Amino acid sequence: MSFNLKETLVIGISATALFDLSESDKLFQDEFKKDPDNAIETYRKHMLENEEKELKEGIGFPLVKALLNLNKYQKKDEPPLVEVVVMSRNSPETGIRVLNAIRSISLNITRSAFTAGESSADYLEAFDVDLFLTTNENDAQKVIDSRVCASAVLSTPPEYKCEIPEDQVRIAFDGDAVLFDESSELVYKDQGMKAFHENESTSQNVPMNEGPFANFLKKTF
Repeated sequence: MSFNLKETLVIGISATALFDLSESDKLFQDEFKKDPDNAIETYRKHMLENEEKELKEGIGFPLVKALLNLNKYQKKDEPPLVEVVVMSRNSPETGIRVLNAIRSISLNITRSAFTAGESSADYLEAFDVDLFLTTNENDAQKVIDSRVCASAVLSTPPEYKCEIPEDQVRIAFDGDAVLFDESSELVYKDQGMKAFHENESTSQNVPMNEGPFANFLKKTF
């Protein structure tokens, strides 16, 4: 049965954010320094030889798992609350290892895009992605510049860990340039704090324009 995903929160996540591919990436980078022309073939061979080998969880794995767990509240014959799409620069051939890892842990991800070296940003609109999670700052910036959807860079989490129930997802948002547009922030940057306060006072009854994460927030509620 096909569903209309208009009300579904669609998360795009890079393969390197979902799983720990640092070993494979290091192999590619080292080979590229020695022999750029052979780096892709070396990486391809490595991925194919290890396609059945398990992958460790990546920095974004806990968040994705928690979001997908929200689908247990999905009503019968209605679209899922959350859908996750894996976006990878790997070719479909070398991406088999990623797909095998998803199946081995029964992670409910059914859509993926393997772009064979192209930026994932070019495929987000086709998948109706609301938020793209990546470990690559350049990819995140390209998504933000394209205004297709919101984007966030995942980096090393803090050492402390909050005890949050498994059936909860907690997300904190900034205001200016995140939930709302950057007009107020630009006033502060260009004219200083005094002008910022004056602008906020005179515009207090004027609704703020939506920012890059506005639609994402709407769908989460």
